Amino acid sequence: MAEFEFDLFVIGAGSGGVRASRMAAASGMRVAVAEDRYMGGTCVNVGCVPKKLFVYSSGYGETFDDAKAYGWQNDGGKFDWHTLRDNNAVEITRLNGIYRNLLANAGVTVIDGRAHVEDRHTVVIGDQRFTAERILVATGSWPFVPDIPGREHVLTSNEVFSMEEFPRRVLVVGGGYIAVEFAGIFAGLGAETHLSYRRDLFLRGFDRDIRNFVRDEMGKKGVHLHFNQQVEAIEKQDDGSLLVHSAEGSPLAVDTVLYATGRVANTRGLGLEQLGVVMHRDGTISVDDNFRTNVHSIFALGDVTGEPQLTPVALAEAMALVKHWQTGDTAEIDYNNIPTAVFCQPNIGTVGLSEEEARDSGVPVTIYKSEFRPMRNTVSGRDERTLMKLVVDSRSDKVIGAHMVGPEAGEIIQGIAVAIKAGATKQTFDQTIGIHPTAAEEFVTMRTPAS
Repeated sequence: MAEFEFDLFVIGAGSGGVRASRMAAASGMRVAVAEDRYMGGTCVNVGCVPKKLFVYSSGYGETFDDAKAYGWQNDGGKFDWHTLRDNNAVEITRLNGIYRNLLANAGVTVIDGRAHVEDRHTVVIGDQRFTAERILVATGSWPFVPDIPGREHVLTSNEVFSMEEFPRRVLVVGGGYIAVEFAGIFAGLGAETHLSYRRDLFLRGFDRDIRNFVRDEMGKKGVHLHFNQQVEAIEKQDDGSLLVHSAEGSPLAVDTVLYATGRVANTRGLGLEQLGVVMHRDGTISVDDNFRTNVHSIFALGDVTGEPQLTPVALAEAMALVKHWQTGDTAEIDYNNIPTAVFCQPNIGTVGLSEEEARDSGVPVTIYKSEFRPMRNTVSGRDERTLMKLVVDSRSDKVIGAHMVGPEAGEIIQGIAVAIKAGATKQTFDQTIGIHPTAAEEFVTMRTPAS
């Protein structure tokens, strides 16, 4: 009789947990996974997937307007929130079912409920106990809302996709990619939209030129930007509206406040501290290069470890971990040159070092930039521009950073990321024939360094 019921017990059926479960089961391991909310985790349910669907919706208003210049006669249409909300819910339910079926077809035992680690090899869910040789924590992250008066009146990204009614006036609080994306969504869908951030400019960590450019483009689209503003309290009025107080300026009256002020590791209540698992002050779990905690039977990956909170990162970690179990080789993950996109409007795509990061690390750089009006906008007259930028190591001629703001930036940067990962030089870019007429060809036709 086996010593344990399972070889692997995974807590959390998000991107990383599902991938690790399926791969481990395919390698012959007896695997169980526990999930207390929804299959697919944050990305599928309240993150990447619904967010991008809502971004698509929010862009149709401009598309209708632009179509007139191309000969289409239309009245611009009318946005119906309930249709978008309900169709999104149907799609997410479909994806939940797909994830559950993927696990079942792989032979993984799925258990619904919040898991608690009782000891090094025991997981408790309700009144059930399960034993496993290894326990993997992949519970993701959770929205953070600061403790201010009136915090009970705010929404987070967990609730925003299922609002009962669409707000006429909305305030988005935060300066990261989630805040910027939702400000664009609300504005595109027709709400009077404000964004409040406590620093001088949002998207900290991105290239400064990109940040400045996005600020200007968002302003063109009617988003009211409030920088160096700290929200101090939110007060609900008799008519149901919210009065937002800050130290700077007059109170702002809105119908909805969305907080997008970061995400924290979803590790509370798992029982890890009681077992002596080393945790960081921010709630993330300390792991070694093989995703093992100091308690050798317990592993962790994804958002809970403090690495970049990106679905593809969690997927890569899951594959590397299972391969490590199979071969004994170190679970090597290269966190350099991870491409990413921000689905604000226009989109951001970026990979590699920003100009500031390169200069701060002492790398001598040559900068190439191009700013232009996309071809589509030349006929419609829309005042939206595109920015492209390359950061080149002047010593080796290698391209060490590529950044873009413009339509489909993420689609374009994915291919550029392959080139940078392969060590392409600026000469390689210059020798590559462009595809004409596209915006992407600009990355291989920039010849003159910026001042």
